[in-house]
Amino acid sequence: MSSAAAIALLVERFTGYPKPVYAAIGHPVEWMGRLITVLDQRLNLPASSRWEGRLRGVAALVVLLAACAIPAWIAERMVAHLPFGWLINPLIATAFLAQTSLRDHVQAVYEGLGTSLADGRLAVSRIVGRDPANLDQSAVSRAALESLAENASDGIVAPALWYALLGLPGIVAYKAINTADSMIGHKSERYLNFGWAPARLDDLVNLPASRLCGALFALSNPGRVKIAFDAMWRDAPHHQSPNAGWPEAALAASLGLRFGGPRSYHGELVDLPWMGEGRSDLTRDDIQRGLVLYGRMLSLLFALACAWWLF
Repeated sequence: MSSAAAIALLVERFTGYPKPVYAAIGHPVEWMGRLITVLDQRLNLPASSRWEGRLRGVAALVVLLAACAIPAWIAERMVAHLPFGWLINPLIATAFLAQTSLRDHVQAVYEGLGTSLADGRLAVSRIVGRDPANLDQSAVSRAALESLAENASDGIVAPALWYALLGLPGIVAYKAINTADSMIGHKSERYLNFGWAPARLDDLVNLPASRLCGALFALSNPGRVKIAFDAMWRDAPHHQSPNAGWPEAALAASLGLRFGGPRSYHGELVDLPWMGEGRSDLTRDDIQRGLVLYGRMLSLLFALACAWWLF
């Protein structure tokens, strides 16, 4: 499926998810989200014991994966018998890649800061979970770039990798796991037990892609390759996430910046370790520099998919 992955990456990078299609049927990830909401309402009983809550979460995850992966498996076999099935398959897969939307969302933060700090805060609030109200321009810029790094891994590299390995069922199952983690994989009182299974499985399925994404970011600036790899190996293990630190440290060091540090989530102050090497006082222009490296990273990923296909 490496050839299909290369096609899907190329097409989605320049087209995104078509607006007419969205207007007609919505987005598959939204469908997953609605199913997760129903499973949460039906199976998540806050009064459950620790292990009962976890078992209910496992059951919800099994239902979600079956409801998503089985239709994908059927669709893959159906299109294989069509005259242009080799093209239809990757066109379906583009719905589960986020190259275009991620670029647009981060670009919106850059443009927002060009208008006012308030507009920049509003734009960044759409892609991060931290409280934006008290962020200055440096913190808004850092939040945008951290989101760019992390989402490049779980929104692009990971789905592309699982698509190359397991076809449509692989990319759809991955996206279902990742969506479940984002919705219920929290350590809040309601989801501490019920969200345990999707959170742990999401950590597992993102392990290879996070390292690969970090390496691609490190290679995206030829003048700082060694610095970026050194920072990644040094800093990533200290991140609270087993995966997010790899692309964050690599992108930060490639830009000559530092990510991390204290921030507020829902009124709670969290002090994260620093990632990367360089300035911690960011400017609006650093977002644009990050988007340049993001474009190079996407080109390297496409080249890797082509090489996999040819060799």
